[in-house]
Amino acid sequence: MINVSVKWQKELFKAVEIDTTQPPYVFKCQLYDLTGVPPERQKIMVKGGLLKDDADWSTLGVKEGQKLMMMGTADEIVKAPEKGTVFVEDLPEEEQAINLGHSAGLFNLGHTCYMNSTLQCLHSVPELKSALINYSHSGRSNDVDQTSHTLTVATRDLFNELDKSVKPVAPMQFWMVLRKKYPQFGQLHNNSFMQQDAEECWTQLLYTLSQSLRSSGSSENPDTVKALFGVDLVSRVHCVESGEESSETESVHSLKCHISHEVNHLHEGLKHGLKSELEKNSPSLGRSAVYVKESRINGLPRYLTIQFVRFFWKRESNQKAKILRKVDYPLELDVYDLCSEDLRKKLEAPRRILRDEEGKKLGLKPSEKSSGSKDNDIKMSDAEGASIGSGEPSNAMSDEAAGVQPEKETQLTGVYDLVAVLTHKGRSADSGHYVAWVKQESGKWIEYADDSLIPQREEDITKLSGGGDWHMAYICLYKARVLPM
Repeated sequence: MINVSVKWQKELFKAVEIDTTQPPYVFKCQLYDLTGVPPERQKIMVKGGLLKDDADWSTLGVKEGQKLMMMGTADEIVKAPEKGTVFVEDLPEEEQAINLGHSAGLFNLGHTCYMNSTLQCLHSVPELKSALINYSHSGRSNDVDQTSHTLTVATRDLFNELDKSVKPVAPMQFWMVLRKKYPQFGQLHNNSFMQQDAEECWTQLLYTLSQSLRSSGSSENPDTVKALFGVDLVSRVHCVESGEESSETESVHSLKCHISHEVNHLHEGLKHGLKSELEKNSPSLGRSAVYVKESRINGLPRYLTIQFVRFFWKRESNQKAKILRKVDYPLELDVYDLCSEDLRKKLEAPRRILRDEEGKKLGLKPSEKSSGSKDNDIKMSDAEGASIGSGEPSNAMSDEAAGVQPEKETQLTGVYDLVAVLTHKGRSADSGHYVAWVKQESGKWIEYADDSLIPQREEDITKLSGGGDWHMAYICLYKARVLPM
């Protein structure tokens, strides 16, 4: 071991140790620590020329205290960032929530999973949140009762809290207002609140919001809930016995998937749900007779809600029993064949455009009918004039109807994508456990089991189809696949 001094530019480094048992490259690394000049840039003058990385020290004649000359340019000194590293946990809670990419969970307040799962599914509808944000802070309108107003405000505030919070939220205020508005959700058994039916909670909450969010009493404020969730039905009611026939129209917030031994798929169950028998008085027969009611969809919503009719009243046990039969449902649902003839005609043009766009992504040529620019202009014009049903223009269910100004008007295609599933695990609607499975804006799925959030794979979502005691779909929420006009 010998000590030398090294002169580099205007600096002199004294008492630099050289371990002669190690190759000169190790010495260069020492100088890199001192000067910042990488070994490959160092030019060190020794006897016989420049010091090589693999030279033998014993042949170089380097002596104790000798001064060595080095040339070379140091690496540019990396500047410290103007802003220090900020960890996610150090961000304000609202920014943390944005970075997480999903909203917070909800604490179970005692058999309130039916309520929590309903709220998480409806919270996934951005247009509904926008309409709630725009809901009057100043007070209720004259045509809305105080409890409906209070429940609407509680829903708005809870949705806002879910978006801003990282930690689970306790929906205490909402729960108190819900029980006041609908006392059945406050039923007690052995001094504990009872489990309730999630579908009843979903229906009652949407009904209340439909009253509040259209309550300004002017045509400028359309029915937001109907625009987002309303399905217009046209029905043919006929009596086989007498030959009497009539037509009916109605608007509902969900379609029913009826389950029988013949139903294996959602589409089959929906067809069963659109056909029913009812007994009523026949004027021509002068007595009661059986009528057959066959319905078709005549107006589509932005969000299509489907309820699997899994529960029925069992007299023997005096409670709601559950149908466990497996019923498959798709990630993509096409309801074209469930629509009325009028609505099908209005959907044809946008559906053709949708097929061509999807075909282009797969490298297919557009269909002849829509390949020419002139024909395209005509078909697009047809589509723009098309209605979603009930005589309303296709943009009647747009964001404008939901309380926000739309960037672009859109047209429906009859094709829907699954965005949320509410499941039930157990044998009775008034027991067991409800869970929400919600698709995030990123495309990832999150299972909301009250305050527990679990990432899920998309391929596992359609496995919640029943057939056992595991979680099975009770309500599915589909979002319309639309085209810009």
